[in-house]
Amino acid sequence: MKNNRLVKISKYLSKHLRHSPDRIGLELQPGGWVSVAELLVACKKHKFHISEKELKEVVEQNDKKRFSFDPTGTRIRANQGHTVEVDLQLSPTIPPDVLYHGTSHHAIESIMQMGICK
Repeated sequence: MKNNRLVKISKYLSKHLRHSPDRIGLELQPGGWVSVAELLVACKKHKFHISEKELKEVVEQNDKKRFSFDPTGTRIRANQGHTVEVDLQLSPTIPPDVLYHGTSHHAIESIMQMGICK
């Protein structure tokens, strides 16, 4: 499948699973989940048809792992970056002794002075 199509789908999903699910008639369930079937119907109703194959490809191939399916594959959610209130139901964990953080050269001085604040 063409990469530009996958990018368009990813952006559409980000918009509606992270920021405005109500604009296409979706209501996020606890954990940020929404039924795959409901999502595909809502997309089609709003003139943005996505096939199950395309949806699966976007979830599996997104390098930033923006989306995930539940273990049954019948629900999908955005993994991060919500502007709507969502409890992702993640369990806190104790970080390892050594933790790596990728950053840009221009941010190093600030991080060294102030630490990572977010």
